[in-house]
Formats: sequence, structure tokens, C-alpha cells
Amino acid sequence: MTRRYFGTDGIRGTVGKPPITADFMLKLGWAMGRVLARDKEHVRVLIGKDTRISGYMFESALEAGLSAAGVDVALLGPMPTPGIAYLTRTFRADAGIVISASHNPFADNGIKFFSTEGTKLADEIEERIEAMLDEPLTTVAADRLGKAVRIDDAAGRYIEFCKSTIPNRVNLQGLKIVLDCAHGATYHIAPSVFRELGAEISLVGASPDGFNINREVGSTFPATLRAAVIQQGADLGVAFDGDGDRVLMVDADGREIDGDDILYLIARDRHERGQLSGGVVGTLMTNFGLAMALEAMGVPFERAKVGDRYVVERLVANGWKLGGESSGHIVCADVQTTGDGIVSALQVLAIMVCEGKSLQALLAGLEKVPQVLVNVRLPPGSDSKALMASSAVNDAVAALESELGDEGRVLLRPSGTEPLIRVMVEGRAHLDVEGMARRLAAEVEQQLG
Repeated sequence: MTRRYFGTDGIRGTVGKPPITADFMLKLGWAMGRVLARDKEHVRVLIGKDTRISGYMFESALEAGLSAAGVDVALLGPMPTPGIAYLTRTFRADAGIVISASHNPFADNGIKFFSTEGTKLADEIEERIEAMLDEPLTTVAADRLGKAVRIDDAAGRYIEFCKSTIPNRVNLQGLKIVLDCAHGATYHIAPSVFRELGAEISLVGASPDGFNINREVGSTFPATLRAAVIQQGADLGVAFDGDGDRVLMVDADGREIDGDDILYLIARDRHERGQLSGGVVGTLMTNFGLAMALEAMGVPFERAKVGDRYVVERLVANGWKLGGESSGHIVCADVQTTGDGIVSALQVLAIMVCEGKSLQALLAGLEKVPQVLVNVRLPPGSDSKALMASSAVNDAVAALESELGDEGRVLLRPSGTEPLIRVMVEGRAHLDVEGMARRLAAEVEQQLG
């Protein structure tokens, strides 16, 4: 079935432009309710959101649609995406709905669904929801309308869960931490988590007004956190994105700690303690240096396509428990069903406390290699598949791979969201990876005419 609305990570777009409109969201809530009510008499769905101004509108629309389908609704209010996944699971709800566009600016918004297990909703159910959208909206009898309640202690429940993911003996006393909440969904969660664990914290990006989410703050704009850490003489900084499923860190000297660094720290610690449960899943963009470091430890490593959905798919297929992306989307499947920025940061902090070492010292075993990415824009009407299959391009890739040997890697892939071919070359510091990437990009451009 060809999908019209659902992408790899739900539905997302600009508010006011189809399908990110109030009338569509009402119909979407109704369609979801009808599909879930087919298999069960009493259905309950949780709804949470980030801090965008449009969240109020879409929350109300979804609630109305679900109620019209005879489905009960529990409102969580502002809540990180992983918190919604967790609460959907612990409340034994039939599904959870996230209203968020993640790291996008406030003018965008989107919808993502979770299953009763707190995992991505099955493709089959998403397809049934899309099919139901073509049916005329009807309302159940008045005595069967869904009821709506607000879960007042949702934040407290999730705060306690986050704290429970590290050992009870670990406290953060003596650590001075700057938290950047991106003016997003973690603004009222993360400060309580870190304070209650004993850290001295200061805040940036923790005053949402509906319009400032991700604006020059958060994990996609680490310069703000870096400046605050250096100015305040903090031990480290932690930055989340707008919906709290990604995290980046900054050490005391202002060096950025990205998802590959975080993945290495957690993998090394769990491997040394015999708790890794198999290998690690990264993506096509994971730094070659991380793959080499894991290989040196004897830890299996597999690359998935870019996107947390594909990371989780490979974790499930392999029966492994740890994976993530360079962007900071880390999945610790032994404690959480999806990427969780707060939980991932806590795993790193617990390692720091238990080993009594700084982030810089803990990363001594990881030598990331230079990575250069060049985007080649495709003219209208270009066939990216034919370009990727051309003998000239493949010969150029093969020549670079031969030049790099076992000291680097070449990646050529079409963007999933823009008319671009992404050319990436990475290799050890003595190699001219930038020159190599430029040469390959020039070959791709030549084939485009």
C-alpha cells in the first residue's frame, strides 16, 4: 500500500498546510479510534505534546475525533516523546499519541503513534488508519462517546522512571551541570531529575512560550550550551532537542560530545561489566572511529539506515539492547523502548560517578576520524537511482575505497527528505578526506550534466 501521510517517523509538516491542519487532526483521531475500537470494546489513548503553540489546537482536535469514535482519552500535557512511550506502556493504554515536530522550529508540527508496548505502532495499523481516513466521519451514540481526563501526576511518574534507570547508589552530588531544554518538552522534567539526584544545575532553554522551541538552543544548536558551560565553569552540559528524544553533551572545556561518543561510553561500560547483551547498532553515518573502537573491544557492530526507526528494527532483529545515531538519538533498550535523551544522559553520568573520571578521560579509547559531507543538489527530474547505479560513479567510489583501504569509508546516498545526493568520506587524520569527498562530488555533478 502506498502511504499518503505516514512517513518513517509519523506525520510532519508546516502548521496550516495539509495535512497539518485542525480538521485533518480531528479526522485522524477519529480514524485511529475507529481502527482500535474494531478489536476491543473499551479503548483508551494517551496524548502528549511538546511546547509548540499549535499543540493546544491539535490536542483538542485529536481528543474530539477520538471521543467521536467512542475512545477514552488521557491527556498528559507537555511531555517528552519517550515519556509518552513509557506512560502508554505503564498505563496499559491501547496507544499513545505524540504531538511534536521534534527538532524543527515552532511553525512545524507532527504526529507520531506508539503501541501499547511503547514501541512504534505496527505498519499494518497505520495502513488501516490511512484507509479509514477515506470514510465519512460518523459519531457514536451519545452514551458511547469517549471521556477525557487529565493525568495530573504524569510528570512525576516519568521523573521517577528516569531516576530508576541508574543504580540507587549513584548520586550526582558535587557535579555542576548546565541543562539546555531547548524550550521544549523536557523543561519541567529534566531539572527535577538532575536536582533530585543531587546535581547543582543551571538552566538555559527552559522558558517555553509556544514560539521559541529549538530557537538557538538545544541539541541542534550546541553553541549556546558550550558558552554557558565555559562561562559558569561547569563540569559539563547536557542539551536535549524539542521533544526530548535526543541528547548531546559538552565537557568542561566546551568540547561537544555527540551521539557516537555517548554510544561508545555506554557500550564500553556495559561490555566491561558483562551487561551489553550482544552488539551495538549504529547507522550509515556513524563515525568510522566508533566502529573501529568497538571492533577492538570485540563488540559486534552493525549499521542501519539513517533514522531511529531502523536502529530499533535492527536491535529487535538481533536481540541486542544498545544502538543510536550521531545526532544523539540513543536507544538503551534494556531500560527504555525508544530513544530517551534524559535516560541516555543519566547512563553517561552514572559512568562518570562510578569511575570517578571526566568525560574527556572516559573517551580516551575512542579516536573518531575526520568525516566530510558534501551535498550535491539534483536538478528537477533527475533520477537518483540511475545516477547511483552509473558505472562512472561506481568506479569513482571503488577507486576511493581502494585508496582508503581499511583506514576509512565512502558513503553515497540520496537524501530521504531533499533533492540531494549526500557524499560522505571519512578516514584517519593523515588522509585528505575533504579532497576525496570533493572529487567524488565533482564526479556525481559531472554525471548530472
